[in-house]
Amino acid sequence: MTISDIAERAGVSIGAVSFALNGRKGVSDATRARILRVADELGWAPSTAARSLAEAKTETFGLVLARDPHNLGVESFYMEFFAGLEVELSKRGYSLLLQVVGGADEALETLRKWHRTRRVDGVVLTDLTADDARASFVRDVGLPAVVVGDPSIAQGLTSVWTDDATSMREAVRHLAALGHRRIARVSGLDALAHTGIRDIAFAEETAALGVEGTLLSTDYTPELGERVTREALTGERPPTALIYDNDVMAVAGLTVAMELGLGVPADVSIIAWDDSVLCEHTLPKLTALSHDVVAFGAHVARRLFDVVEGSAPEAFLDSTPQLVVRGSTAERR
Repeated sequence: MTISDIAERAGVSIGAVSFALNGRKGVSDATRARILRVADELGWAPSTAARSLAEAKTETFGLVLARDPHNLGVESFYMEFFAGLEVELSKRGYSLLLQVVGGADEALETLRKWHRTRRVDGVVLTDLTADDARASFVRDVGLPAVVVGDPSIAQGLTSVWTDDATSMREAVRHLAALGHRRIARVSGLDALAHTGIRDIAFAEETAALGVEGTLLSTDYTPELGERVTREALTGERPPTALIYDNDVMAVAGLTVAMELGLGVPADVSIIAWDDSVLCEHTLPKLTALSHDVVAFGAHVARRLFDVVEGSAPEAFLDSTPQLVVRGSTAERR
């Protein structure tokens, strides 16, 4: 159905139909009403492609993830984050273009292609590293973007962040107050900036409290989380408490402890980062650092709309994940 069909049915010119449908002056109120009525009767809808060309907008935001696709369905964080983005995008008729790639180089090339072909109106940048080339690229070419991460790694772009350092310190203090003197941190990918922020906070807080802190690096997968947990708990100086960088590794660690005949929390206490339904349905239920990830994603989307509309770069603290104490942490016997 085109505006020519509407013009023929309403007995007016194509120009009059264009004026009426776009709310512009040039037709009387009576003619406008007749044209709109005919358009409704014929089931006319505007061409998204044509409107995008006219307005130089795609009504699409992009997000490139350099992650193993097999792990995305396991981690609850990104599923909730995507849902939060969609909550805000759908309100304004926008779509999310998601592309999963194998590494940083592919992620950067995807952004270059999107910019070159004007595929998206703006992008969300996640999992940044120090001096991330993606942030430098979008800043230099003027592609609207929001960094999901600490302002220190945003390179002058708008950022939405959670205070991971404060949350890590709270987790360490909680375990130390329970009498734990050997605490292990099972961390995510070393290259990611937020991993480094958590690592530093963990090291500083354990040192300040006179607690022995051990760092165990992983790739976020339950398989590697299970392996490093087993090695730590069967070593010469096993930790009596562990803090995991995601929920699936914490569940894997819980399973390892039980297989080794260790009670949780009687012998080993466990804390998971990013609370989830999974944490609430283990036995015992997992103590976790919790924040509303859906609301976090929605916040990021709102800030990206602001950037597209011309807002100056700013840093926005979304939340500080709070410790939700459940059955997996207790006083050291």
